[in-house]
Amino acid sequence: MINQIVTNTARRQFALALNFEGGTQPVLPDCTDDKQRLLYIHIPFCEELCPYCSFHRIRLDETLAGKYHIALRREIALYRQKGYRFTGIYVGGGTPTVLVEELSETLRLAREVFPITSISVETNPNHLTDANIAVLKQAGVNRLSVGVQTFNDDLLKKIARYDKYGSGAEIAGRLADTMGKFDTLNADMIFNFPEQTASMLEADLAVLTKLEMQQITFYPLMVSTLTQRLMQETLGEVNFPREQSYFDLILRRLERDYDSSSAWCFSRKKAARSLIDEYVVDFDEYAGLGSGAIGYLGGVCYANTFDIDRYISDLMQSNLPLGAARKFALPDQMRYDFLMKLFATRMNVNELEKKYGGKFFRTLWKEMAAFTLAGSFRYFSPNLHLTPRGRYLWVIMMREFFIAVNNFRDFCRKQAGLIP
Repeated sequence: MINQIVTNTARRQFALALNFEGGTQPVLPDCTDDKQRLLYIHIPFCEELCPYCSFHRIRLDETLAGKYHIALRREIALYRQKGYRFTGIYVGGGTPTVLVEELSETLRLAREVFPITSISVETNPNHLTDANIAVLKQAGVNRLSVGVQTFNDDLLKKIARYDKYGSGAEIAGRLADTMGKFDTLNADMIFNFPEQTASMLEADLAVLTKLEMQQITFYPLMVSTLTQRLMQETLGEVNFPREQSYFDLILRRLERDYDSSSAWCFSRKKAARSLIDEYVVDFDEYAGLGSGAIGYLGGVCYANTFDIDRYISDLMQSNLPLGAARKFALPDQMRYDFLMKLFATRMNVNELEKKYGGKFFRTLWKEMAAFTLAGSFRYFSPNLHLTPRGRYLWVIMMREFFIAVNNFRDFCRKQAGLIP
């Protein structure tokens, strides 16, 4: 019952928070401080469009993708002109490595104009070639996140990945060959596909532990409302009630050899700390560059246009391609920090009290009381730590947060004529 209450409450709150209708006029202010921020870069091109994916993506057109990277490099220059500095880069998609040489040139420019210390790039198993790896290493990439999803061949066929990315055994072999070539190699996995059984999940975990993956991110299936309806035609309906049992299985299998970098990210014990896919944990603020990219700067959540032609056209005229923005009120900024900091499984209470001038607890006492009664926290000064119970509640909330983000993406993609 508590799970359902948290789900329904989070769904309502995030839908309201990410409603950009009537939002503020999108404007990127100049930056005058040295705060550490992350540069998120979105590459929307894919060789195949997976039926469960709600991200902003289109099928690869190499000519358009080349023009897109030229526009991206102009956008990077505009952020530099406005005084922004970034210490980390995360490149997502889409499939960022579809034009790896163009990506390398874009990263080269970013490293030239910003004091970058870490770069994380998403990719797919078929791009784990010697040539691509050499280009990425030369570009300064130190973390590679590989979209695996599952090693089960029947499920790979159902989600339209088998023919393009290979069998589970082939994918495992490519991961093994890539181990040690980057500071961190992450396997992106998904649990709770409609036709996935507990034994399938057990088998996926067995492959990962045998490989001794440096990092594993296990997302619950979290698709937009529209994608859920479309997905039912090929995969079936998502079974949310069994999600906790699958998550508990993952925890039991990985807790011996892995530490928690977030509620659903596992880093091998004694491994060096590195970026994770949920960069919102490590950075309070991040800029979103690329078509459909979402950023959060100075309490303002904003999105670039999802119309790729307009994105390129705006930047060719040296205009930022901003499409929508919403200014979060101070209590909403506190709730955002509360969600993201505890997603990392612990939250420094003193730091947040200082950040908000002693108003953090006074503002969020109802939320804090409710989650305390639900057995979510333990306090070891100065941190609140998630209990195993709290950890799954945070999985629920982050799932609903990303579903709300995906619903917003679908709305914008529809407005741009990318979906009927």
